[in-house]
Amino acid sequence: MGLAIILSSFLRALGQLGDRRFRRVLWLGIGLTFALLVAAYAGLLWVIDIFFGEEAFFPVFEDITWIGDLLGLTSFIFMIVLSVFLMVPVASAITSMFLEDVARAVEDRHYPHLPSVGSVPLSEAVKDTLGFLGVLIAANLLAVVIYAFLPGFSLFIFWALNGFLLGREYFQLAAMRRLGREGAKALRKRHRATIWLAGTLMAMPLSVPLVNLLVPILGAATFTHLFHQLQAADGSSSRNRAR
Repeated sequence: MGLAIILSSFLRALGQLGDRRFRRVLWLGIGLTFALLVAAYAGLLWVIDIFFGEEAFFPVFEDITWIGDLLGLTSFIFMIVLSVFLMVPVASAITSMFLEDVARAVEDRHYPHLPSVGSVPLSEAVKDTLGFLGVLIAANLLAVVIYAFLPGFSLFIFWALNGFLLGREYFQLAAMRRLGREGAKALRKRHRATIWLAGTLMAMPLSVPLVNLLVPILGAATFTHLFHQLQAADGSSSRNRAR
């Protein structure tokens, strides 16, 4: 039953991928992520300049000494490598600030009978986003060490780890809009296995370049459907027990 609910939720989300509000969130997330990475690189160059006393810009742009040349090239390579590991976690976290728009678009189309809910305050959204970003980055950097010891299982570890984190975050986001933080947590605990499996299926495309940038959008939409189906299933079970 759990897998059937997950697949039906995913297919519904996939069918709405062309929604204007979905595209807006996608481009916002990608744009802000690149802006953050560029700002991080500029900050790294500024730190190098402070400590080494030379303007260590990338050699294409400045006629600089060999020390600055080496530092600039090294810092550029470092940021490229780092962005490979952090692009998706950062994009996921930043996009999570706007995923309420995705959830609202799903409910407008598939659950029009539901009453509207207020938006999550910006301060709460930023707080949750920073918390999610910190956990994602820390967990994935720690996983890099594990990959070195278990290279044959690295892909499965990546899927399981990010599946757990994505499932937890996106389900909490979808359920919190209707049930509040504590109600969402209680529902999530009752269905932790289904949510982890759904998150793992969302994490698998993270290994595919470009496709992985769609994961936050598809994840938010899929988990909005999943929340409503699990809540309905819980309601049916409660009514059956009451008879």
